[in-house]
Amino acid sequence: MIEIGIQTKNIVKDEEPRQGFFQMAQAGFTCGDFSLNAYLTNLSLYRQEKNDFFDQSEEELERFFTPHREGAREAGIRIHQMHMPYPCYVPNGSMELNDYLWHVVAPKSMKICAFFQCRYMVIHGFKLARNLGSEEKEWAETERFLQSLAPMAKELGITMCIENIYTQSGGHIVEGPCCNGRKAAERIDRMNDQYGAEVLGFCFDTGHGNLVGLDVEAFLSQLGHRLKVLHIHDNDGVGDLHQLPFTFTKTRENRASTDWDGFIRGLRRIGFDKVLSFETAPVLTAFPEKMKGETLKFIGKLGTWMAEEIACR
Repeated sequence: MIEIGIQTKNIVKDEEPRQGFFQMAQAGFTCGDFSLNAYLTNLSLYRQEKNDFFDQSEEELERFFTPHREGAREAGIRIHQMHMPYPCYVPNGSMELNDYLWHVVAPKSMKICAFFQCRYMVIHGFKLARNLGSEEKEWAETERFLQSLAPMAKELGITMCIENIYTQSGGHIVEGPCCNGRKAAERIDRMNDQYGAEVLGFCFDTGHGNLVGLDVEAFLSQLGHRLKVLHIHDNDGVGDLHQLPFTFTKTRENRASTDWDGFIRGLRRIGFDKVLSFETAPVLTAFPEKMKGETLKFIGKLGTWMAEEIACR
């Protein structure tokens, strides 16, 4: 049975996490995408700044997140997926910063994931194609990073999920890492065969797919059973806006900017039966605070509609 989930950012607060998880449950969600990336943001990392959050010991991190884990349990919310802080490698960043991301942030993120009994960890691939001269060399560096975590992933029962992402070139948005479904499927199979376990899977991001013009249905069909996690959100095809599905249209006849029909057909074709998870945190600050509960319920209803459409044979 397909479940409905949403990211915890702008819902769950560190001061009183239980309240946010109950708000998710009241809106009809059963699953959460825990926004671990909120504790070391991409904006800071691209400025080559870091805080001391991940300098805490594993025991200190577990104490910090115990109220979150217990609050989710009490509310009946299962932490289905997490997002590792990104980027995992800062192009042209200092060796000190990138070593810290690789050897401190990444393994501690995996341990936090296990602490929540969460199965899936989303990881951004390295944006290095322009630096290294090819997508293949870019992937080789991403794979080296994933290989360093794979034994831990197998031991902890975690599936790392690479994600289709975009990058920018000359002021234009272009394909970034993991935007080729066939290559992604082959690479996932190769690593899983190597470890005899599902240490690697895929996270499909609808907004990123729209930005670079992916054929959504074909991409999902190529991934098949390797698709483990979703990031569902919408944009205008120009900016990574993370808004509600069906928000943007290309014509006055209301043809959606994102190919939602292809998205649903693709998931139906591969028999997707996991979680429809919405990555729509900005929506919750776009509407008035007093409407947050109703906004969450509407996102949940969109998820329920999608689940029903996917189930239609």
